[in-house]
Amino acid sequence: MNKIKKTKKNYNSNGRTYKPEKKSEKHMKDPIISVRDVWKTYYLGENVLNVLKGVSLDIFPGEFVSIIGPSGSGKSTMMNMVGVLDIPTKGKVLLKGKDIAQYSESGLAQLRGKSIGFIFQQFNLIPTLTALENVIFPTIFQGVPEKERTKRAKKLLEIVGLSDRMRHKPNELSGGQQQRVAIARALINNPEIILADEPTGNLDSISGKQVMDLLSRLHREEKKTIVLVTHDIELVKYSSRKVYIKDGIIQKITHNHHG
Repeated sequence: MNKIKKTKKNYNSNGRTYKPEKKSEKHMKDPIISVRDVWKTYYLGENVLNVLKGVSLDIFPGEFVSIIGPSGSGKSTMMNMVGVLDIPTKGKVLLKGKDIAQYSESGLAQLRGKSIGFIFQQFNLIPTLTALENVIFPTIFQGVPEKERTKRAKKLLEIVGLSDRMRHKPNELSGGQQQRVAIARALINNPEIILADEPTGNLDSISGKQVMDLLSRLHREEKKTIVLVTHDIELVKYSSRKVYIKDGIIQKITHNHHG
């Protein structure tokens, strides 16, 4: 049996421990996403539904964080906050230190497009476009020159193991292949954050493992900040920090120490 090495603990500003990627690298002090005392309330006629109840969470650059909870726990609403897809009823969401409530809708869309890459359970590929065209698509809104975006998309499809499927349309690809196209698409604008919402939900176990191994590699080698939203307890082993949410409240936060 291998002996577990004792490592010196490092602390962020909240007193929580983390394990740096390498000893030479310093963890940045400022969170890349900060959710502060956030409430999300829906008014349904006379009924008031508090989906999030004063949740606070800091996500730091280079982390792999899982947000876990059963159906109806508030994790999807939490994902919308972390992904800057919605604004809170009360409290603040900061993306790279900037309060998202201060942006216009178009300004926020631009900021989100550059900073966050999204991977969804449903793949959300455009059926009439090839794999290559699907990957290129988000760059059109960011003003990337055509030659550069094509070159970048081809490289990403190579990274996800689909260089031989570039000209195929989604209906000619397996579920696992479609999700890998979606991952390449999420990376095309070189975002700092990848937000994956139940990314293995529509996949068999082998394809699901391939997708999670790919996300893990992106975290490890490309230093991407990964936020995984899931109800699947099996997936959280890939993350460095696990955030458990239930009834709109963060119940506990635990750490995995890999290596």
